[in-house]
Amino acid sequence: MGYGRTRAGTWAGFQAPRGECVDVDAGPGGAGGAGVMRLATEPDRREQGQGSPGQGAQRKEPETRPRAFSGIQSSGRLHIGNYLGAMRPQVALQKTHDAFYAVVDYHALTSVHDASELRRLTREAALDYLAVGLDPEQSTLFRQSDVPLHTDLCWVLATVTPLSWCVHLPTFKDKKKDQAGDVNLGLLSYPVLQAADIIMYKAVAVPVGKDQVPHIEFAREVVRRFNSIYGETFPEPQAVLGSAPLVLGIDGTRKMSKSLKNHIEIFASREELCARVGTMVTDTEKVRRGDPGHPGRCNVFSLHRHFRPESAGAAQGAGGGAEGGPGELAADLAEISASCTEGKLGCVECKRRLAGVIDAHLAPLRERRAELATRPGRVDEILAACAARATRVAAATMDEVRAKTGLGRITYGVAGGGAGGR
Repeated sequence: MGYGRTRAGTWAGFQAPRGECVDVDAGPGGAGGAGVMRLATEPDRREQGQGSPGQGAQRKEPETRPRAFSGIQSSGRLHIGNYLGAMRPQVALQKTHDAFYAVVDYHALTSVHDASELRRLTREAALDYLAVGLDPEQSTLFRQSDVPLHTDLCWVLATVTPLSWCVHLPTFKDKKKDQAGDVNLGLLSYPVLQAADIIMYKAVAVPVGKDQVPHIEFAREVVRRFNSIYGETFPEPQAVLGSAPLVLGIDGTRKMSKSLKNHIEIFASREELCARVGTMVTDTEKVRRGDPGHPGRCNVFSLHRHFRPESAGAAQGAGGGAEGGPGELAADLAEISASCTEGKLGCVECKRRLAGVIDAHLAPLRERRAELATRPGRVDEILAACAARATRVAAATMDEVRAKTGLGRITYGVAGGGAGGR
């Protein structure tokens, strides 16, 4: 199957960063429980001289790999909670799975009602994910509304989904509180469209943050119900959790969130990043520099762990940049833990060192994003070609669904307008 490359055979000028390889404990009842898989990072084993994926590495044939899907929220600038909890696992999974990633602008319509703003947010999200490592040679990155078959399948699934399932989801209750002045029908049917997004590609793996696991279980229930009525059609998807399924904000008590203003943006400047890290709440029992600390209870140390791998092997596949080599990073983590515990390391210095290692890790991603932003035509080309491929896969699924449900067959057009709108 073609993949929309340029005449030279690659996405000209596009180079994805090196990310994690993955080892997936697949299957229900694994490390994460029923419906959950875990990702473990290991060093990138790409042969020396083979080149990066964006410079001609051959994409594995899709049929030889299991499918993965994840939706990308187009809701504004992303933070390190998004990066650690979802983006890194998404980038990692593209190496082992035939991965489909959609910027879910249909979902965004439940809260964004300005056309120009929605287009801007969609493009920003695409840039963010290309910058952190989604590679169009390895995965399919597209705008959800460029494949309108998603809403076709959503309607079919809505006819087999009990209303009570949607009403009683905790996330619907949360959304009603968050936007009390705009509780629209889209918020209620949100998880049904999310289920349609996933099973349209018959995905078995869905890299998400911990807060989205209930939605994946919802999708599994919808699959069981559809299959029980119309016969075996869809596999049951499983949530894939990375090494940081829940990242606390700078307040140290609540999940990192833009709405709570306790976040650190991925693409913030070095100055902004250092200022935000400097306000982080640390171990509340360590009042003075000389007091013994408790790294296991400190949110600052938990972020050190995510950006300073505990072993040299883990550091090889950490992605981004690094201040020092893998062995140095691992040694630093052990030294920070010991010095904090013994009362030799103060919280101010600990946060200064954290800001430095985060900035070293994210600086190459900031540079890559800035470079991509200067070539909007290239981003449009990637999204359009990927939307065409997604449409071909979705059309095959909908042919099967229409045949099984008794709906008429139709001829599907191939979308691909890109993020800039028509």
